[in-house]
Amino acid sequence: MSCVVKPAKTDIALIGAGIMSATLGAILRRLQPDAAITIVERLDAAAEESSDPWNNAGTGHAGLCELFYTPEQPDGSIEIAKAVRVNEQFQVTRQFWAYAVQNGMLTQPRDFVNPVPHVSFVHGAGGVDYLRRRHRALADNPLFAGTEFITDFGEFATRLPAMAAGRDPGIPVALSWAPDGTDVDFGALANQLIGYGVRHGTAVLFGHEVRTIRREPDGSWTLDLSNRRTGQTRRLNAGFVFIGAGGATLGLLQRSGIPEARGFGGFPIGGRFLRCGVPELTAGHRAKVYGAPAPGAPSTTAPHLDARLVNGVPWLLFGPFAGWSPRFLKHGRGTDLPRSVRPDNLASLLGAGIRERELVGYLLGQLRRTHSARVEALREFLPDALDRDWSALTAGQRVQVIRSGRLEFDTTIVSAADGSIAGLLGASPGASTAVPAMLEVLARCFAGRFADWLPTLKEMVPSLGTRLSDEPALFEQVWEWGSQQLQLG
Repeated sequence: MSCVVKPAKTDIALIGAGIMSATLGAILRRLQPDAAITIVERLDAAAEESSDPWNNAGTGHAGLCELFYTPEQPDGSIEIAKAVRVNEQFQVTRQFWAYAVQNGMLTQPRDFVNPVPHVSFVHGAGGVDYLRRRHRALADNPLFAGTEFITDFGEFATRLPAMAAGRDPGIPVALSWAPDGTDVDFGALANQLIGYGVRHGTAVLFGHEVRTIRREPDGSWTLDLSNRRTGQTRRLNAGFVFIGAGGATLGLLQRSGIPEARGFGGFPIGGRFLRCGVPELTAGHRAKVYGAPAPGAPSTTAPHLDARLVNGVPWLLFGPFAGWSPRFLKHGRGTDLPRSVRPDNLASLLGAGIRERELVGYLLGQLRRTHSARVEALREFLPDALDRDWSALTAGQRVQVIRSGRLEFDTTIVSAADGSIAGLLGASPGASTAVPAMLEVLARCFAGRFADWLPTLKEMVPSLGTRLSDEPALFEQVWEWGSQQLQLG
């Protein structure tokens, strides 16, 4: 006789223990203190994939320095809409962090967020002209009002001495200097948010992988789980499921069978960085400095030289250099990409392959780069860089969304029509916009309760529903409050 294993019950199942699930879980725990919430994570600890501090650049993306958010148009104007949108989203995230610190959900904010200038860097007359026009286009927006435009080489050398050393002062350079940027350890942040949930009743199943996910007649979802250490199986039934599993999200959404996931594909792009911990170098560069993407390269590969603080230790990180693997997770399987190909997305994948031939050529070129060639690329930022001071670091996998035959470089929320399941696909700007993304999940999937939750949500995010670019007084108020709570002042 076979015996049917009765599934354990939970109100909310969150798949993946990274920053997305951690954020959604903390918000829901605040909104519904008595809810049964369970986090399922295939690895043995939280935030060991994309949210780990060495699997991303740690930039609190606010559109302050990322030149790919402000493209030049054919008429010479600078399009700033995406930079403003990303900054607005980051302001929402920042306010929630401040609220969480103020209310004891997060402790010791300097363990996960630290002040560091965000800087755009160009050289050559054409680059300087572009950056000047970019600065003018953003200058009237209160979210960017504190940004300085610098062309004087002496000032450049004072602020970024390591980048000035060995550089020809006769070649024009320019900086767009935003003093109020941040360096964020999203792994430490995710662990603190999950810790808050656990202290208030959230259950976490580490080392458990979701094998199947199916809808029940009553509209709930049953997850078949496998313990990766013992092989033991168990079942979990949930009224609502959120899939925040990074690259694994696509496959899980496909397995759920919801029609909204049809047609989506994914293309994995790995990342590699150069890392340096030499004290003389880390002391001479305290900024996140972004350049422009190479011709034919995806926007997310724009080179940047970052000051990082991980576990209280200063580092420098340069990259990213693209890598490639068919895995959708750093700790994934080589079959991830072929298993994601289905009849409903095959045409879209083929179409993207044809359109993105230049990208494929770029990736092949990146894969052939030696360590010395990567350090040579670094010398655009640090002319005196030495091979021996830098070591290679493999970062996390990013799975870019393919939809309608096109590769997309944003984040996308996919949810069932009845709101019983949702997942987040894509990469940039990702973690920095976790809070507005998860608020969108709540609005879509808990539509019947969202209005009742709104007063509490407005405590969490005082500017909720307001465009801060249009409300400079409110922006100043929430900015000062956030800076005080997060110890960034």
